[in-house]
Amino acid sequence: PLDNTLEEELTGSGDKAFRNLHQSLSVFHVALQSIWAILGENGVSVKSLVAVLSFFVLAGKAKAANVQQRVNSLHAASLYMLLLGIPGSIANKVFHEVLLDTCSDLTSHCWPHDSGKKRKKDSLKSSQAEGKRSKPHRKDTPEMEVDEADEEEDEEEELHFSGQDLMKIRDAVVLLVKSLLRFLQTFALKDRPQSASNCTQVTTDSTITFLVLLSYNCVISVFRDIDKLRSVPEMAFCGLQLLCLPKHGDQREVRSDKHECLSCLFGVCVTIYYLAHNLCVYSHLVNELKELALPFLHILLQHICFQMVEKSEFRSHGAQAVGMLISQITSTDYACFVKWLFKLSRHSKMVCRLFSVDVVMILLEQPERRPEDCQDPELACFLPHKFLIQNLLFARRMDESPTVQGHALACLAHCLELPSFNVTRAIHTLFSASEIRHTHTRPDWQKYLSLAFFPKFFLILYVKETSKDNMAFLLRRVKDSKPNVRKSALQALVGLLKHDVIPVCWENLAMLSERCRDPAVSVKKKALQCVGELLVAKPECTVVQKAWLQGVVPAVVDSESSVQDKALEILDQVLLSQVKLYSVNCYLDASQKLTWDLLGLLCHESQNLSRYFSRAFTIWSKQNKFTPTFITNLISHTEADHAAGAWLLLSKVVASSPRLPYGKILDAWDSMISSKDISVTTCCHILCVIGDIAAHLNKDTKDRIVNDLMSWLKTFTLSLEVISAAVETLYQLGCSDDIKQTQAFLNQHCGELVSVCESYLAAIILSEEEAQNINEELMVNINPLLAFPSYPNTFFIMQPWTLCCLLTECQEELPASLPLSQFKANSLPTRVRAHGVITLGKLCLQHEELVQKYLPVFARELEIGTDVAVRNNVVVIMCDLCVRYTNIVDHYIPNISACLRDNEAVIREQTLIMLTNLLQEEFVKWKGSLFFRFMVTLVDPVPAIASLCEYCLLHLLLKKNPEMFSQHFIECIFYFNSYSKHKSYNRFPQSESEKVRFSLKGAQHREKRFRIYRFLLEHFTDAQRFNISNKISQTVLACFVDEELSLDAEGAEILSETFNILSLKEMKLQAISALAGVTSGEEPEEENMATMAKAVLQAAQKKVVTQVQKKAFIENTVPLIISLKSLLEQKRSPVLGDLMAYLQVTMQDYRNEVKEFFSGDEQLASEVEFALKKADKEREIGGTDGQLHPDRRLVLVFPQDSVQDSPLRSRPLLPSSFATPQPPCPNRLYVRQSHTDR
Repeated sequence: PLDNTLEEELTGSGDKAFRNLHQSLSVFHVALQSIWAILGENGVSVKSLVAVLSFFVLAGKAKAANVQQRVNSLHAASLYMLLLGIPGSIANKVFHEVLLDTCSDLTSHCWPHDSGKKRKKDSLKSSQAEGKRSKPHRKDTPEMEVDEADEEEDEEEELHFSGQDLMKIRDAVVLLVKSLLRFLQTFALKDRPQSASNCTQVTTDSTITFLVLLSYNCVISVFRDIDKLRSVPEMAFCGLQLLCLPKHGDQREVRSDKHECLSCLFGVCVTIYYLAHNLCVYSHLVNELKELALPFLHILLQHICFQMVEKSEFRSHGAQAVGMLISQITSTDYACFVKWLFKLSRHSKMVCRLFSVDVVMILLEQPERRPEDCQDPELACFLPHKFLIQNLLFARRMDESPTVQGHALACLAHCLELPSFNVTRAIHTLFSASEIRHTHTRPDWQKYLSLAFFPKFFLILYVKETSKDNMAFLLRRVKDSKPNVRKSALQALVGLLKHDVIPVCWENLAMLSERCRDPAVSVKKKALQCVGELLVAKPECTVVQKAWLQGVVPAVVDSESSVQDKALEILDQVLLSQVKLYSVNCYLDASQKLTWDLLGLLCHESQNLSRYFSRAFTIWSKQNKFTPTFITNLISHTEADHAAGAWLLLSKVVASSPRLPYGKILDAWDSMISSKDISVTTCCHILCVIGDIAAHLNKDTKDRIVNDLMSWLKTFTLSLEVISAAVETLYQLGCSDDIKQTQAFLNQHCGELVSVCESYLAAIILSEEEAQNINEELMVNINPLLAFPSYPNTFFIMQPWTLCCLLTECQEELPASLPLSQFKANSLPTRVRAHGVITLGKLCLQHEELVQKYLPVFARELEIGTDVAVRNNVVVIMCDLCVRYTNIVDHYIPNISACLRDNEAVIREQTLIMLTNLLQEEFVKWKGSLFFRFMVTLVDPVPAIASLCEYCLLHLLLKKNPEMFSQHFIECIFYFNSYSKHKSYNRFPQSESEKVRFSLKGAQHREKRFRIYRFLLEHFTDAQRFNISNKISQTVLACFVDEELSLDAEGAEILSETFNILSLKEMKLQAISALAGVTSGEEPEEENMATMAKAVLQAAQKKVVTQVQKKAFIENTVPLIISLKSLLEQKRSPVLGDLMAYLQVTMQDYRNEVKEFFSGDEQLASEVEFALKKADKEREIGGTDGQLHPDRRLVLVFPQDSVQDSPLRSRPLLPSSFATPQPPCPNRLYVRQSHTDR
């Protein structure tokens, strides 16, 4: 060590002296002048200089060194490197191998390793102040070795560095690394392999890894001047290049160090987004080292793939890196990598499987390798793109992770956008049988095709079946439970449709339209995007146009506002914005032609979307979208071939447009009156436009149009749609501010029309001969006129007429005031009667006195009517009347709900929809048996109706009344079993026919009842499950214990069903069973493990809930169970088996506490323990899942027949008899042989 005076003198000037000396030595290093002569002339001892430098180097190496000591140490090491790099350093005895290694490794000691951690609040003080006084060194050390140990930890002071301190140290590190690079340029390490290895370690040091975070943005290029290097990564790469030079030794001897450096630097560069620049260095090294670099490259590629993280941005950079490196290797090496990647795609780690898909996508973008370029024939099968698609990418469609599934499907869609023909053909082979001609090239089929006895059509059938299975699987993924999988499947489906891989048929397109109404908002938006892409790709395909309309137009009324806005935006772009001015000689481009094709479909084949379309115009009118220019352009199309679409738009916008060219509209009206070729839809739209502009027309024009309408209506030859539109237009033409004038207009024209109808109807009603010669079409056309609004005399004419339509087989029950004895029942055609009912319904909506008079007739028709159309219309009418006359119709809700079990599916579906609407708007309450009748619809024989009922209950009704299921659950048990002996449940009035119609009593309906129970329980909250369990004990079990309910045949069935319900797994609290659903084999990156905090919370919640449930069970249920067991044993009831089965299921979670639970009945405790042990043995033998099926009963023998082995005394069973079917015993010889063959 130096003496104190010399040490203070050297350290007093700080690092300025080091910088000046470094600058001076750099000149000699560049000029290669002899610095040694100058040092000798000035009397400077080289040995002393090296000793002084070593002193500073070792001082900064200590852990307790302050900032100034560390900076000085780095500067001293830099000076030593410069001296070594000057020729003659070895001759002047400057080289010291241990000191060189210490200097090269100094950065790891001088840079504070905890600088990246958060500091304590009381330790913000910089350590610069400590640099003014150095810690005195002990002088009792006999000698000082260069590699002396660090000071003990208990003598060290905890130092914290400010940002300024760190920058000082960083600048010194940069200077040291530059000096090291100059040293490597001139000094040969060929004979010093250990020093070469240590220099390599500098680039892999963790200190450099962290320093990169503080480095400047850099652009790396190969062979740059050292003085121009600005960042540590650049310098590290430059050092790596220099170390690869031959003068530093044989590359085979240090290749492990080079590989470590490459791997570490790759990890660093991925983290800080320097990947694109660093790959240039890697590529350069591979080109320089040729075959020597290939082993390193293989290992590097595997490290990249295996150590990748889940974040998509990192995976994208990593896959690009793999692709760039792969492009430089031979076909044989490429095949080896693909073979390894194939194994990686089946790795248990989810991220590996996910990243393998990313790598496949990068490899597919590269030119396909030819099999003949592969030196190993066995590896040639890994070269084609077909292998990447079918064996790596498409195989991940069935991955256990939804993330990998979705990513694979999304990438499959992207493959179709690649320009490679082989990629497209490989996907065609998966989904289309049209590519069968290429299948014979598969290596695994070649051996079969070479056989004479192998028919080729077997192979064709196999490919067809595989294509169907793949397509069916994709369609199932469109309905997957995970939203991300559904989105990716939609993207894949659209890609296949766009590129004609699968047929563009309605079955496939319907999936896209349905997903536009998906429960998840993100899936709805994705589906809207997908149908839009498909429409752009195939604008002339009619089926695609229909699917687009079915998907986009209903989204206008979506419950999510963002979906509404997106649908409106799409409709605006495709329909409104393409309405340009039209002339005879103008050309319609593809976009305009598509617009009018879509509007044409809305006029004809997709008229059911009219209401949704009208909603869009209601919103647009508030946004002032319909400018005068738009109206002018629109009217110009009313004379074109696609005029129907123009009139459709005009009928929607005319009401919100203040000024219109009325002359052209009136000309169109005149043309329509004189023409016979205009379609019904266009006529209705023109009539709608005339009605909307009626207020702006003068009296003469109105009179002319009214005369035209009256003469038109009197012919009774118009279609029903046109008649309704004409009547509405006539009403609008007669409306005025003066009510009396309006009424006078209606009396005049309505009276005229009704008089014509009356004369015809009177002839039919009063003449039996005329009734047999009814003009059915004329009778149907008369009906809309009879329901003309605001005409007071209409309903007096309609009373006898419409009642004739409703007559069934019971003419004697009609009121005596109606003189209809001369009219035969059911003599009118069904179509006439169905329209007559609608007319009467419209009249009832206008006149309350008719409602009270005809409601009993409607109810009677529902009960005994035979015509499906009539009864269907009666249901619609009664539900419509319920909206306006709620209190009057409320008494007839049981009559309406009885139709939920009608023999005709169409009536059941109609009733379900109408009642759901009434319940939503609260015009009808859940009173009487309505809820239970809804539940019966869940097990409707038509799956579509059952599914519709489930949707209505869960998504429409349960949201308004979350307690609905739990409130009615217990009563379901009594209602479905037609048990009415309980004092509280199933006591509402019902007719015998209704009881029979909705009864699910008996063993033949057991599965239906339990399907309903499970459905209800699945949608309970844990609080509801807990409460319903206790309530069942108090209201059902307690009634049997107190003998309020007798244990007769019906009572035994109720009690048995109650125990079976309590045994259902759906009755178990989710807080207790939630953790059981997490599989143990999942990786930490999986979705369910991403919520580990939630799992911990669930574990704590489970413990609390278990204690609460345990206490409630012991206090409320156990006493009842003990009493019931005694009662059932006395009566020798078979329900005892269900009781024991319930206890077996319940006590599985408390198998170690059975005696505590049943401390009041030791015999019962022993029996439960025995049942649990027996169940465990049965699971081991039979392989059951431990869930007791509700149909399984224990074999019972009562106490007097006991045997010694069992606490529950039972008769011995034959060794070969089982209560349930057992799997067949395997052939022992075959099993032994199969194990031997392995």
